[in-house]
Amino acid sequence: MKLTINLGATLALLAASALTTALPARAAVDEAAIVKHYADVAHAKYEDSLILAKKLDKAIDDLIANPSKKTLDAARTAWIRARVPYSQSEVYRFGNPIVDDWEGDVNSWPLDEGLIDYVDKSYGTESDENALYVANVIANKTIKIDGKDVDASHLTPDFLKSLNSADKVDANVATGYHAIEFLLWGQDLHGTGPGAGERPYTDYDQKNCTGGNCDRRAEYLKSASTQLVDDLQEMTDDWKPDGAATKRDLDDPKVGITAILTGMGSLSYGELAGERMKLGLLLHDPEQEHDCFSDNTYNTYNNDIVGIESAYTGNYTRIDGTKMKGPSLHALVASKDKAVDKEMMDKFAATDKAAKTMVKRGDTVEKYDQMIGEGNAEGNAVVQHVIDGLLDQTKSIQRVIASLDLGEIKLEGSDSLDNPSSVMKK
Repeated sequence: MKLTINLGATLALLAASALTTALPARAAVDEAAIVKHYADVAHAKYEDSLILAKKLDKAIDDLIANPSKKTLDAARTAWIRARVPYSQSEVYRFGNPIVDDWEGDVNSWPLDEGLIDYVDKSYGTESDENALYVANVIANKTIKIDGKDVDASHLTPDFLKSLNSADKVDANVATGYHAIEFLLWGQDLHGTGPGAGERPYTDYDQKNCTGGNCDRRAEYLKSASTQLVDDLQEMTDDWKPDGAATKRDLDDPKVGITAILTGMGSLSYGELAGERMKLGLLLHDPEQEHDCFSDNTYNTYNNDIVGIESAYTGNYTRIDGTKMKGPSLHALVASKDKAVDKEMMDKFAATDKAAKTMVKRGDTVEKYDQMIGEGNAEGNAVVQHVIDGLLDQTKSIQRVIASLDLGEIKLEGSDSLDNPSSVMKK
């Protein structure tokens, strides 16, 4: 669903205030330089994601070679660390078709975990919407797709990738961060109570195997990890100076500026405030959390928010501590309308404060699935405060769009925000 921003009224207000808000004459901010720096930061974020995915891959090798609580915990820690730069890159997905087309193999969610491995009996045995709901490719060397037998004897990266959206069902997700997350943690069976997934390390111990098929589970996990590294290498290359994504934006700086704002607005509004946060809060549903197996959701949402602001300011701190700064929308908007820029930065600060409150609660009081639980007024309020901040900053993003005279930009919408009654009827 798309949300169309009608800029007419906003443009009129800006025109009326132009004389009082204009800055003293200064050198023009170079839009091409802004877009180039935006691409440089994208490359850095994907490269950091790649570096940490390789460390995750090594931790997975250690788990498979020597299954133990220690090696499983190390792999889980590596997965959580790997999510940080990737989540800060999600703002590039919207407005950049190359990223959006690629993202499905890397970060699709939700997923029907019964496609991959064994599940608890409470999961059920069938779904009207998904014939592969409990296909369990780890346990079965032949599965049916679209009514035909498919050889699943070799769980290679290419085979796993072929299962994504099988039977045209989006919940059939076989690769990416969340497939790996499920294989490291297992299902979270605690509902809105304390606790994440509790997969035992013996699910990978071929001498003392639990869950069955420990050899194939190890093969699947390694293939999924290999595919994640390959996918992140592809996107890192796409954002090099001569990469496909970079060339698209630099050929026309207006396209690049539009992409930046589309990403900021769409992630703020429809995706994060709506589909990821408001939907779960409306339904009080623990399944509606992004990193649901690991209980890492609040950190991922916080890093999404950091990434949105980064796209505006041009600032990014790399995993080695290097601080990137450069030409930015922040400077461009300030040169045209200082008041709009200040408003934008103030809104970012307010959202950041609300998100940090959520993170602190997640670290010290309760995880995200508990925060959105029914009857938890205090936890619900913490989440709603973040949603309110995202909605408020989206209004300022609209004013930024108007100040740059970019015309109509379509942002992602969400039934959870635009038509909540339809969500409640489902």
